[in-house]
Amino acid sequence: MSATRQPSGPQGVTGVVESFDEGVGLGTIRTGDGRDLGFHCTQIADGSRRIAVGTSVRFDVRPGRGGRWEAAAVAPADSVG
Repeated sequence: MSATRQPSGPQGVTGVVESFDEGVGLGTIRTGDGRDLGFHCTQIADGSRRIAVGTSVRFDVRPGRGGRWEAAAVAPADSVG
């Protein structure tokens, strides 16, 4: 994946939480263009470490472990100003 295809600013991407395992704190978000991006509960912007499956979210994309892109600064779309 090319870095030039990633958003440059925070919370520049929208998607829907497809899965979230509270026990391990890992989830996935499906973007509007069909990509699946992983995220860790520490990346949930409000600090709650929980988010419901099906929640529409805004986030930014950052390089993660193993050379994969990950979602960061994940926030419900309705809470972003």
